[in-house]
Amino acid sequence: MSIRGPRLEFAVGAFLLLALATLLVLALASTNGKFSMRGDTYPLKARFSSIGQLRASGPVKIGGVTVGSVADIQLDPVKYDSIVTLAIDDKFKDLPADTTAGVFTSGLLGEAYIGLQPGGDPEVLKPGDEIAFTQPAVDLLQLAGKYMFGAGAPKPADDTATTDPSTESTP
Repeated sequence: MSIRGPRLEFAVGAFLLLALATLLVLALASTNGKFSMRGDTYPLKARFSSIGQLRASGPVKIGGVTVGSVADIQLDPVKYDSIVTLAIDDKFKDLPADTTAGVFTSGLLGEAYIGLQPGGDPEVLKPGDEIAFTQPAVDLLQLAGKYMFGAGAPKPADDTATTDPSTESTP
């Protein structure tokens, strides 16, 4: 005798609705709240010699507050620099022309982001302009390797060089 009835069908339907709702919440959470395709941004470009683990759709921050996102990353075929296109919110259209950009990491293992530091220039960056002052990403593994293997240790000056005891004359 099988237990087929309205209670079983209701339980299966409720379970499926709960599973779909959970998947919807996970999908929205994975987009970091950026699931709308609004056009209220303007592009700026920045050129970096190294971008580390920065990826497209990474955040752009000023003072820790997200003001945009990384729209695109390209490689300059001539200078082999990374050209990063930033999509900055229209609310921040008055960024000074001497704004600096750097590639930073949130914590030791966190995500990479572009940090902007506005300057004091009365001129403002226009859509499509390139940020002139940039700071590349710091490679922590390379830095640790230099520290561990002494590549960053200061060298003794020439005037304090030690003498070879075999060449010294005794009185």
